[in-house]
Amino acid sequence: MAQPPASFAEAIRWLDDHIDYERVAPTRRELPSLDAMTAALELLGNPAQDLDVIHVTGTNGKGSTSAMISSVLVENGLLVGTYTSPNLHVVNERIAIDGQPIGDDAFAEVLSRLALVESQLSERLTRFELLTLAAICHFADEAVEAAVIEVGMGGTWDCTNVVDGRVAVLTTVALDHVQVLGSTEVEIATDKSGIIKPGALVVVGRVSDEVASIVEERTRAVGALDLWRLDDTFSISSNRLAFGGRLVDIDVPGGSFRDLLVPLHGTHQGDNAAVALAAASAFLGRAPSDEVAELGLAAAVVPGRLEVLGHLPLLIVDGAHNAAGSAALAVALEEGFHVPGPQVCVLGMLEGRDPTDLLGPLAAAGIRQVVCVAPDTPRAMATEKIAQAASELGLDAEQAPSIEAGVDRALSLAGSDGMVLATGSLYVVGDARIALLASNQSS
Repeated sequence: MAQPPASFAEAIRWLDDHIDYERVAPTRRELPSLDAMTAALELLGNPAQDLDVIHVTGTNGKGSTSAMISSVLVENGLLVGTYTSPNLHVVNERIAIDGQPIGDDAFAEVLSRLALVESQLSERLTRFELLTLAAICHFADEAVEAAVIEVGMGGTWDCTNVVDGRVAVLTTVALDHVQVLGSTEVEIATDKSGIIKPGALVVVGRVSDEVASIVEERTRAVGALDLWRLDDTFSISSNRLAFGGRLVDIDVPGGSFRDLLVPLHGTHQGDNAAVALAAASAFLGRAPSDEVAELGLAAAVVPGRLEVLGHLPLLIVDGAHNAAGSAALAVALEEGFHVPGPQVCVLGMLEGRDPTDLLGPLAAAGIRQVVCVAPDTPRAMATEKIAQAASELGLDAEQAPSIEAGVDRALSLAGSDGMVLATGSLYVVGDARIALLASNQSS
């Protein structure tokens, strides 16, 4: 075989030379299998067996919930590894310990190790499989006391499902990735509940009774330890708007918390905080102290999720990319973000989605002008298609040749008393975030 990568730059080039199902149309092998991951782990000495895992899946809310779980556990004194996707700016962001992304040298070393392992496999791994293996190896190398692992897509056949989560978390279930996961919530819930393993404690967020029954059936079938469901085993009794986020009252088994500040915007973040506290309690075997819960949630940082980047004009980015996410974003805009001037949306999205699903709730929330952009991925939806959907909803639509140009145009349309919202995909949010931060610093 060729020599394994010897530097960070070489390692990233090697990584990016693998198929990336986040950038090309998602698919599933005709006979889905975790065999390649299992074989790689065996060659690596089975580092996943050294990890104490909280495994997090769900249609929306995975990233925010994972961040809050990790923050609470760090505040409780644990060394915590967190694996999330996708990244906004640099790939190192996906693999972090106590909130600090993996360093370039450590990343290069683990990827070099994986290059040697891959040369002994019968098939090449995907980019996401390699990143998942890198996270597992790094967390095992650093002997983390808790590993919060976010599923990439689905559950049963997601490559993260080589870990056995002592706590399995399902945040929400809605229609998304239907070409892979199924066309109904029941099918999607069945796929996602595949992360539930024997002996796990299962924590479920706000889902329908139909979805809950699927999770309950899986919990019984595999011999999981118990099932905690929002509004049943744990609850959020107050979820109100506060300066900088939400103020919530949450009850979990063994603990009651009042007036907790969640520094994230949107009613749905209150639900995510409740799920996070329940998951942390399940992992610890007890509810965290009032101080740990308060400081842990207050320290949670989730860039790109209803993130306010500036004022005059109000600058917001949000990774909403499906109908449920857009509906939650619209509720948050109507509740807590009011400006006297024009509300302009920079919107780009991936093929396989319906732009009307995203634009409808935003139009109802006051968006009147849309600047259509294409994210930097082969999966990008044509701006013409987005513009047509916007026009059919009675919105003023323009097309921009790049995300940066779209941000510039939106800023000129919004003026100093308006709002610019960038959304539709985290690929859009990443580039728009850079452009909006630069505009805010220069203003």
